Amino acid sequence: MTSTAGTGPGRSAARERDAHLVGLLRRSATGDQEAFAAFYDAVAPSAYGLARKIVRDADLAADVTQEALVDVWRSAERFDPDRGSVVGWVCSITHRRAVDLIRSTQSGRDREERAGVAAFERDRDDVTEAVESAEDRGRVTECLGTLTGLEYEAVTQAYYGGLTYRQVAERLGAKLATVKSRMRSALQRLQDCLGVGA
Repeated sequence: MTSTAGTGPGRSAARERDAHLVGLLRRSATGDQEAFAAFYDAVAPSAYGLARKIVRDADLAADVTQEALVDVWRSAERFDPDRGSVVGWVCSITHRRAVDLIRSTQSGRDREERAGVAAFERDRDDVTEAVESAEDRGRVTECLGTLTGLEYEAVTQAYYGGLTYRQVAERLGAKLATVKSRMRSALQRLQDCLGVGA
């Protein structure tokens, strides 16, 4: 005894189940809560199984299933049995919800990661600059210690005090040419000490 494709007892049971679900869905569209409860109980395991495969987390899968079946409740009147089975329709809504959840979760993680990296880079840059600045100050102080008394006074008054060569000469009671000469030699020694090119 042979059977042709689509005509066995299993196929008939699937059609009957689908017809029963379509009936429950139609009644749900009119606000019948008992019909929707029965519909929910019949399709929720399939929806949950699909959601679980996609999101890989039991709690999130339960949330996706709940949201998908709320969507089904709200759009029950739009179901077209000529376009496919009820379970297929529910699974397509569930799939869409699960993918949306993954995308929004990933998008949130990406934003957090970008913000974290930016904050880390900003903090690192601030710390790096502070350390480099402190190291530079230390090296400058060390190099200033290698200067003669007149060189040291001339450089510190000119650069830290904001005085002109003439004002430095007047304060130190030295000739302008001497101050200029000492400043040139002091700056050359500082460049050599700091390892800075001329």
